[in-house]
Amino acid sequence: MSRMFKDNAMGLTRRGFLIGMTTAGVSFGFPRHVLAAMDPATSDGKILPSEGDIYEPSLWYTIDSAGKVKVNIIRAEMGQHVGTAIARILADELEADWDDVEIIHVDSDPRWGMMVTGGSWSVSKSWPVYRQAGAAGRIALIEAAAKVWGVDSADCRGVKGKVISKKGELSYGQLVQLGLTRQFTEDELNALPLKPNADLNLVGQQVKALDVANKTMGKTVFGIDAKVEGMVYGNPILPPTRYGSAVVDFDDTAAKKVKGYQKTIVLDDSSGSVPGWLMVIATSFVAAQKAAKLVTVNWTEGDAKNVSEADIIEHGRSLLGDDSKGSILDTGNVNTAPVFAKANEQFTQEYITSTVLHGQMEPLNALVFRNPDGVWEVHSGCQWQSLTLPVLAQALGEDEANIVLRTYMLGGGFGRRLNGDYTIPAALASKALGGKPVKMLLTRPQDIQFDSARSASVQQLKIAFDDNKTVIGMEHHATAGWPTQVLVPGFMPKGVNDEPFDPFSIAGADHWYRVGAQKVRAVSNDLANATFRPGWLRSVGPGWTNWALESFMDEAAHFAGKDALQFRLDMLIAEGRNAGSTPVAEGGAARQAVALEKAAEMIGWGKPQAPNKGIGLATTFGQEREMPTWVGCAVQVHVEPNNGLVTVEKLYLAVDAGIVVDPDGAQAQCQGAALWGLSMALFEGTEIVNGQFKDQNFDRYTPLRIGQTPEVKVEFIASTLPPSGLGEPAVTPVAPAIANAIYNAVGVRLRKLPMSPADVKAALEQKNA
Repeated sequence: MSRMFKDNAMGLTRRGFLIGMTTAGVSFGFPRHVLAAMDPATSDGKILPSEGDIYEPSLWYTIDSAGKVKVNIIRAEMGQHVGTAIARILADELEADWDDVEIIHVDSDPRWGMMVTGGSWSVSKSWPVYRQAGAAGRIALIEAAAKVWGVDSADCRGVKGKVISKKGELSYGQLVQLGLTRQFTEDELNALPLKPNADLNLVGQQVKALDVANKTMGKTVFGIDAKVEGMVYGNPILPPTRYGSAVVDFDDTAAKKVKGYQKTIVLDDSSGSVPGWLMVIATSFVAAQKAAKLVTVNWTEGDAKNVSEADIIEHGRSLLGDDSKGSILDTGNVNTAPVFAKANEQFTQEYITSTVLHGQMEPLNALVFRNPDGVWEVHSGCQWQSLTLPVLAQALGEDEANIVLRTYMLGGGFGRRLNGDYTIPAALASKALGGKPVKMLLTRPQDIQFDSARSASVQQLKIAFDDNKTVIGMEHHATAGWPTQVLVPGFMPKGVNDEPFDPFSIAGADHWYRVGAQKVRAVSNDLANATFRPGWLRSVGPGWTNWALESFMDEAAHFAGKDALQFRLDMLIAEGRNAGSTPVAEGGAARQAVALEKAAEMIGWGKPQAPNKGIGLATTFGQEREMPTWVGCAVQVHVEPNNGLVTVEKLYLAVDAGIVVDPDGAQAQCQGAALWGLSMALFEGTEIVNGQFKDQNFDRYTPLRIGQTPEVKVEFIASTLPPSGLGEPAVTPVAPAIANAIYNAVGVRLRKLPMSPADVKAALEQKNA
């Protein structure tokens, strides 16, 4: 790291932290045995141990004189075992002994490049990088051993932390003691020969997860646990609107009677992250929380004070009604007007999703202070350090080089911690106190009020058929609040009409079906953007675009009088742009067809169902066309006509994610993602009332409970192609599969998420009227 933690910083000792700081970062997943020495060697010609020798083949890992391999992980750990998955990629190529592998979740530093954990990118993006790094170390160690023995490198091979030849064997630790300095240029790394996939012996196998022991024993340290001697606690007072509110005055007379209360600060935020905030400072969290309730504040309110969910939905409809609005994606032939003009039949439908909260288990928190070296230390779980640092720099009026984000385990992220705005109020409070350590912890209602929720959306789809009921054209128009536009507009590409669009608010609509002329239009809902700060939520755009797409495809199949499965398969043709243009996407639509057919087979598609029971199908390619994960989803539901209650009895997934690096982790990711999709389909959703989220806690915002969990099965389709992502794709087909199953059970269509019992009952009453 560019700057190291010092034991005497801020008068601290190591006991003052609940976490051990190391030269490479924060190692919270397991105990580190730094520079463990080998047993002393005798004078029989063996290499003598040299404690302190470390070889760094690349910045991604080191090997010490005991043969311990310490892998640097830049991805946030929030329960998905990302360190274990990435470390095994490197260890496999390195031919390391898995028992010698450790992981280090590093602090922010420019040398790591883009630090972000989201988009289901972690394993897929790490695959080539860590394989090359592992190969570099293996080759360097083999070359060193060959030199010791005076043999050709081709006569040596790496096996479980040793180099072996006819001359004998040398451990990696012994070779490191020789003082290896072999380095590789970028061109050399790119040219390194990698092991054939068939020879991988850790990837795809069951191995010990490196982070499980400490998690199960309660030793893992989360951001909420971070403590430092001499810190004070801050509890914020949030304004009545997300934007535009300003403090007129406040009265803390009553708060002064609270033991431990120190002061109330009006935060001066040049970054625009927390306008109108105050921070109550006290010697304990309880005192700060109690005092905050006694401070009276007068604000000027922002323009969103009267905005409702209905306003945002209606504004979205108005935007979609104006053809000049939005960006048109490049989907090949976007000239749909003449196709629809000559169509024999057309079918049109609209779909809506409600605002969805993150509700991660660990409330937002941050500990911030300036150490004696003048470096601002930010202690908090974070998913996107590279996005958070420049905002912190703007808020503090500091250079990014003077700020470091210390890494911690996340008690859930789901995209909320991609937006690091929650570090700003703690940083501003610390600055106001001269750099003193301030620990801010939000209560659950505060966490929800400050959420960067998934915006409500409106989508309008239409499809054109020829005389043979063959699809010849399709349009998908979608609008919602755009998080990328608000938080990182530089990430927005431009459409064919030269208008920028948020790729994470429309991905999924640019599907792999062959539909002839195809127009996909993305429109930013400026009212949503101005009312709250839209955020990326697990599955981002496909979490709601695929809801509309796959519900619509099912409806279109019935409109055309075709089987819903065969209707889709007939259009999943791997030709042209749907053949796949990247190594991960190789095979294109044909792989999606296989996944869908497999899911249908798993659940018994076409078999007669009992009354009020139905099976529904849906499919997805996950997050992005360049990095698709092909998922087929099949569900069985039971609907109670008298009250509209929907029970999902079976939830089956067939997944093609390329090479599955971590089988246990992959199962967990897909099961969790599917259940999240179920939760948002039937249970999760709030609304905007007077510019605020209506539901403030889990007594009213009610995600899926354990007792509502169905039988879940996930089957992976064997593949030798590079791995894609698994954290999000299984979310996206679940809601439409449930909606389609409801139709097959009782004959009513639901087109708004979440699908509540009241909505089902009302639809049934309308049908039977």
